[in-house]
Amino acid sequence: MTPFAPQPAARALNHLLRSAPLAMERLAKHAGRTARFNVGPLSLAFTVQANGEVSAARDDAARDLEVHIPPASLPKFAGRDENAWRGVRIEGDVEFAQDVSFLARNLDWDVEEDLSRVVGDIAAHRIVTTARSFGRWGRDAGKRLAESAAEYWTEESPLVASRVKVASFAQAVAEFRDAVDRLQKRVEKLE
Repeated sequence: MTPFAPQPAARALNHLLRSAPLAMERLAKHAGRTARFNVGPLSLAFTVQANGEVSAARDDAARDLEVHIPPASLPKFAGRDENAWRGVRIEGDVEFAQDVSFLARNLDWDVEEDLSRVVGDIAAHRIVTTARSFGRWGRDAGKRLAESAAEYWTEESPLVASRVKVASFAQAVAEFRDAVDRLQKRVEKLE
């Protein structure tokens, strides 16, 4: 595994943790433990400090927790999709894993608050609101495009059979099979 920017990642994670003192308190009880997160060929390892923050782990530090995340799950995690967790494999200290998993699921970055320090409250609010609207628009547009394509391929240019057509075909096959069975019995009777 290739270590990937451990110091900037630790600073970003600590910034997020500082905005949630209860999260730091929850991590503090795991002081000295190290967790490594593997995403494809990339790897990030952090050691929990006594104050609940994290630091980049030393290369020779023992790993108390290993988390393997499939790269294909990253967009699902970004979209807060709970199904993203299905592909994650976690090995190591169970209590540490439960707390890390809880924090990963529940710790949110307040983008608007951080942005307001740079551009002001009103501008930050408008930027975040616009970004969220654009994200919803993108998801809606993608959904409508998929629905339109499915309808086109099943109704207009039938590359894919609709459920109704498949059910109708299956029923016709069953009726034909029954008719053949009846005919076969008549032929056997005549012989």
